Amino acid sequence: MENKLNFVMISPHFPDNFATFAPRLQETGFNTLGIADVPYEQLSQTLKNSLTDYYRVDNMEDYNQVYRAVAYFAHKYGRIHRIESHNEHWLELDARLRTDFNVFGYKENDLDAIKHKSAMKEVFRSIGLPVANGRVFYERADGFELANELNFPVIIKPDSGVGAGDTYKINNEDELAHFFDIRHPEVTYIMEEFIPGDIVTFDGLVDHDGNIVYHSSLLYNVAVLETVENNDDMYFYLSREVPEDLYEMGAKMVQAFNAKERFFHFEFFRIADGSLLPLEVNLRPPGGATIDMFNYGNDIDIFKEYANVVKDNKFYTAVERPYYCGYVSRQYKTHNYVHSNDDIRNYLGDNLINIQTIPGIFAAIMGDEGYLVRTPSEEQLFEYFAFIREKY
Repeated sequence: MENKLNFVMISPHFPDNFATFAPRLQETGFNTLGIADVPYEQLSQTLKNSLTDYYRVDNMEDYNQVYRAVAYFAHKYGRIHRIESHNEHWLELDARLRTDFNVFGYKENDLDAIKHKSAMKEVFRSIGLPVANGRVFYERADGFELANELNFPVIIKPDSGVGAGDTYKINNEDELAHFFDIRHPEVTYIMEEFIPGDIVTFDGLVDHDGNIVYHSSLLYNVAVLETVENNDDMYFYLSREVPEDLYEMGAKMVQAFNAKERFFHFEFFRIADGSLLPLEVNLRPPGGATIDMFNYGNDIDIFKEYANVVKDNKFYTAVERPYYCGYVSRQYKTHNYVHSNDDIRNYLGDNLINIQTIPGIFAAIMGDEGYLVRTPSEEQLFEYFAFIREKY
């Protein structure tokens, strides 16, 4: 009988839509070994049924507790073959555990370039890609000098961080002075010139050897920072086409960051002259509903194909991109909308995939409610977006 591969899943329950990794890995023949700080009874029934074993720790931030959990699994099931959370928050934890248990994937020494925006910029430069001007700064005087060098407006964000949290568009010296009053003293920040342009992404999955086996691209109506600043609704969508220049630049970055058997989410500006400027790399699946949009836009099961890649180093399903697939949000704190959810269900019919209520911690970005929509027509997709977003 073939020995099963042991896959340690860090926080397999979070976020909700990532919980599908467990059943797909188990169906593909893995021992699925979950570690989290949630009581077993509180896991969904599907997840309980999909985990070979589960070890609850009191505190996921206490490395010794998590280390002991992995050691317990190694003692009980033998060699650990994979350790993964697919979650930015546990990037360092995953890498430290892989280092200590000698498991395939990013180790501690690999993290600098994929965690720090300043280090990412050096990698971009090393492969001949353009970058936004800017650097890490520390003291007030250095910050003012740098801002005047770059010219206002400037963007300030943590050198290590994810999403639009703690990110500021600074328009003048008064706003910069205010930033220094409210900044978190323990955080290292980077300042960059403000680049006007549209955000586009290059997302996908690479196999064990670093070959891209699935790829796609998202387009946004506004930058996430603006959505948070204005407490506004927004939309983004998976295109049926991936521009050639985006694929070429993305493929160079996959290679430069030595991505193997991982999801990736790369962000770019498409600037006024039509060229691309890389913004940052994330070596994880895109957040929110995007991983589900991979499935709905292509009629595939990306969770199953990930399990296939880990087990067989193969992505079996043909990707034909039959649909544009979009997510549109509503912010009820700041807007009154013309159409009810019943109106939306009637108007969109089968092209409405679902309506999601967004947990509070994600609502500033993803809205109070989110609507997943798909259609073969980009024109019809925008018509649906307008209908959902229409306000009094």
